[in-house]
Amino acid sequence: MKKIILGLSALCMLVSTSCKEESAVAKVNTENVTKAAERDAVVGDFPVITFDKTEHDFGEIQNGTPVETTFSYTNTGKAPLVVTNIKSTCGCTVPQGWSKEPLQPGESSQFTVKFNGKGKNKISKTVTVTANTEKGKEQVKITAMIKPDPNAPVKATNGSGPVVTKKS
Repeated sequence: MKKIILGLSALCMLVSTSCKEESAVAKVNTENVTKAAERDAVVGDFPVITFDKTEHDFGEIQNGTPVETTFSYTNTGKAPLVVTNIKSTCGCTVPQGWSKEPLQPGESSQFTVKFNGKGKNKISKTVTVTANTEKGKEQVKITAMIKPDPNAPVKATNGSGPVVTKKS
């Protein structure tokens, strides 16, 4: 019984809505369609961040020697660029000094990356720039070859474990 009532209700709704003389095409306001097309064209215009370099190699540095570099960037897109955050893969690399104000198309800015210079051998650190670009995140990288500090204590073994001695 419930199925019959539900079926008749659905049939009545279908008949009452389909009997109207005005078609859906007649209801479309062409002015609204034009405005929507213009809006959608603008929405597709993202800012584009273009870096002067995407990687910086500090070359050979002595372990524990702090170094820094500056990355410059330009908004080469058609909409204002907003950098909301810049962070690195570890605490030994600190990005700082970027503007949180919108960067208009054609304008440039920069940020500094400081690295504490600690590590062994070849190191590579990634810095992620979060912005309102199409991808949302862009990356730059720093690299260095870390040489041991000649004045650092030397570890030696005496058979029962490491012994730390200072070079003279």
